[in-house]
Amino acid sequence: MNAVYFDLDGTLTDPKPGITRSIQYALGKLDHAVPAEDELTWCIGPPLHASLKKLLGTDDLADAALVLYRERFGDIGLFENEIYPGIEDTLSVLAKSGRRMFVATSKPGVYAERIIDHFRLRDYFERVFGSELDGTRTDKTELLGHALQTMGVDPSQAMMIGDRSHDMIGARNNGMTAVGVLYGFGTEEELLAGGAHHVCATPRRLLDYTG
Repeated sequence: MNAVYFDLDGTLTDPKPGITRSIQYALGKLDHAVPAEDELTWCIGPPLHASLKKLLGTDDLADAALVLYRERFGDIGLFENEIYPGIEDTLSVLAKSGRRMFVATSKPGVYAERIIDHFRLRDYFERVFGSELDGTRTDKTELLGHALQTMGVDPSQAMMIGDRSHDMIGARNNGMTAVGVLYGFGTEEELLAGGAHHVCATPRRLLDYTG
C-alpha cells in the first residue's frame, strides 16, 4: 500500500468523554432525557447530526442540538480525549517506510486539525481531511472520494483504517482496502458486515496489513 488513510475518533484517539459529555450537555439544554455516557458510545464515529436525529426525532431538534454540542465541544470536549496506546509507534514505523499518510474523518475538519495539533501528530500526516461545518462530506464514501482525488492517490494502492462500518463501506465504495480496528467503538461483526478485508485488535497489528 502506498497510501494509508486513518479515521480519527476510535482509531487514532479515544474521544469518548468529550463527545458523550457534549451530547449530554446538548440534550440537557433541550430538556431532553440524558442517557449515561456508556449509552451514547454508538454516536461516536458516524455523522453526528444523524445520531442526534435518532435521539431527538426531528431534523430541527437535531440542528439545535448540534449547535449546543459544538458550544461545549469546541472549548472543552476537544481535549477530553487521548491517543490510543501504541498508535504513535505504529505511525512512526509507517512514516519511516515512506508511505503517504492522511487523516479522513467525518468530524469537521476545523476540529480534527486542532486535535491532531494538540496531540502533536501533525508530522505524521500529509493532510487532514474532515467534513465541513454545514455537513458537507460527512458521508465517508464522499469524503474518501474527495481525499483520493485531491491528492492524486490510486485507490487500489490505498487503505482506509477505521473502527466503524461506515469507514469500511466508504473504503469499499472507493475501491480501497478496508481495515477495521477492534480497540475502538465498532464490533468485529459490524466491521465485517461493513466489508472489512481485515480486522486488527491492536494498533501494532496494523503493520501486518500495510505491506
